[in-house]
Amino acid sequence: MPSIHRSALAAALVTGTLLAATACGPDGPGGVDRTAAPPPAADASASASPGGGVIGGITLPSGLPSSLLEGLPKSWDDLKKWKFDDWDKWASKHVFNNPVVKDFWNPDKMGDAKPADPAPPTASPAAADGVTDPEPPVVKAVQVPRPYLKQPSGKVFFSAQGGRGNCSATVIADPQHPGRSNLVWTAAHCVHEGKGGDFYKDLVFVPAYNNSGASSGGRKAPLSELAPLGTWWADQVVTSPQWMVEGGPTGDAANQYDFAVMRVHNQNDTGKSLEETVGSAAPVWFDAPRDQLRVSTVGYPLVKPFDGQELYKCDGGKPTRLSFDAKRPSMLTIGCNMTQGASGGGWFATMPDGRTALVSNTSIGTQEHTSLSGPYLETVAKQALDWISRKQ
Repeated sequence: MPSIHRSALAAALVTGTLLAATACGPDGPGGVDRTAAPPPAADASASASPGGGVIGGITLPSGLPSSLLEGLPKSWDDLKKWKFDDWDKWASKHVFNNPVVKDFWNPDKMGDAKPADPAPPTASPAAADGVTDPEPPVVKAVQVPRPYLKQPSGKVFFSAQGGRGNCSATVIADPQHPGRSNLVWTAAHCVHEGKGGDFYKDLVFVPAYNNSGASSGGRKAPLSELAPLGTWWADQVVTSPQWMVEGGPTGDAANQYDFAVMRVHNQNDTGKSLEETVGSAAPVWFDAPRDQLRVSTVGYPLVKPFDGQELYKCDGGKPTRLSFDAKRPSMLTIGCNMTQGASGGGWFATMPDGRTALVSNTSIGTQEHTSLSGPYLETVAKQALDWISRKQ
């Protein structure tokens, strides 16, 4: 894939702040603050070990646990050749463990889940062929009209070392269970620490969050108003091996694979699937033709001038491209002024058959809140969805 981008945004990314996990990190020190530099290039002769190095074509950061190295492909290109059994072997070594604590999340805890402070990135965008995309114009987010019922959007809440965080997310269609999906799409940095870390705890999805507006304007609202369709706990989570090996505190090549899928169940089982309860689920459009896309994104931005209680939308139009590694699919970028809290929110486009499909999720953005970028969803993302769909 070509990997090109405009110089104006490149400068903003080098000197400014990204939403890469500040978009939905927990509050307080010790949270998911993404400040570290991306791993330096290693000598090709270095051995694969917890001390770093290269395995095949994969550069390994230092300090990785030995278990994370087991089952890695010889190169990231080889990951595209993985079958279901390969994913199953990998996932069995990196199991999401999220014991359900009934009624853990309440309005106070949801209200305390704040993004971490932003921090300057150190990675620089990389152009593949010298072509410069035009900078997308800033698009002002507009509030999605209520009610939010029958829309596939909602919020993800999680616990991490040092606090609680939140992101945006989307109910997606389950290829193996049409009409009865329990799958939710969000960003990898909303579910996993990255770079040899662990999955977050207490992961829960709340569809149609604050549907009635009861908690808008700083008002207190009961859980029944915040979560009118219930709270849905994560049972399984899958993200990209790239994120688990490389994911870090600032925008870099790992964000080109910054996606995740969760399987959830209703805390108070009603016998209905998430899709049946919500009334909709977005199909995922993999390998969508870039030149034909007109993209809109939605999310619950939290940092001023937003407050995390309203669902907003940016009609970003035709996306431009951003890449930190020219060998990886370049990210989609649109103009949008949404702030932290929008991470993981769905990016949507119209398919040739007229259906509205998910084509990306919010991953990073500029300090000036002029644009957002999300991963381009191709083979690896499709394989991850296939694994969790078939794993039930």
